[in-house]
Amino acid sequence: MGRRLAPKTINCCLDSIRGFFTYLNQEEGIPNPVKKGSGLRLARPLPRYLKDEEVTRFFSQIKKLRDRAIFMLMLRCGLRVEEVAHLRLQDLDLSQRRILVCHGKGNKDRVVYISLDAERILRDYLKSRSSSHEKQIFLVNKGTCRGKPISVRGIQKRMEYYARKAKLEISCHHLRHTMATQLLNADADLVTIQDLLGHSRIKTTQRYAKISNVKVQRDYYKAMDVILKKAVNDRGPSMN
Repeated sequence: MGRRLAPKTINCCLDSIRGFFTYLNQEEGIPNPVKKGSGLRLARPLPRYLKDEEVTRFFSQIKKLRDRAIFMLMLRCGLRVEEVAHLRLQDLDLSQRRILVCHGKGNKDRVVYISLDAERILRDYLKSRSSSHEKQIFLVNKGTCRGKPISVRGIQKRMEYYARKAKLEISCHHLRHTMATQLLNADADLVTIQDLLGHSRIKTTQRYAKISNVKVQRDYYKAMDVILKKAVNDRGPSMN
């Protein structure tokens, strides 16, 4: 009786077979029967977001201004970890409370906006930031690399540290997901969220609508109130 393999396992097998026939094609001219794009489509897990109490628990563990500013920009501006690590002083426009994200994913530029709480924390960090000729905003605080730009891995390690302290299984990207979900629950337009996150396709942004239960619940009850009122009016006063 044959085993039912998972789509990911099947794709791995196809990759191995394709690689083998690529070698045969180069050595013996044998055509490759496994074409590119022949793999199975994999189900993408829905993006996970933090509940309000989890956000509070996470940030309660962060005392360093630099780290609070880093993770607040992810939560409030939807920045990816690479975008935070590469953020430069010249990209900030605090008077207009906005940031120019240069060369984001797909080498695209976009503008994001800064909430009041994120602006306050960022200003506090910039006041305490060591004087440096480095263009990047976030610098290493100690060690042999002190004063140098913090790396992507360095930020991820700080996330892992605080997540353990808060007893949460989260990554930097969960803060970005949380921002998108919170905006959607606050009735922000999907196209607006798409622009802020830098998504190329609206379908990517629509995935957040599947987990935005608060908005779904609110929309359901609002629509149902209209339906029930109309039903009562159609039946007439005698049905009351």
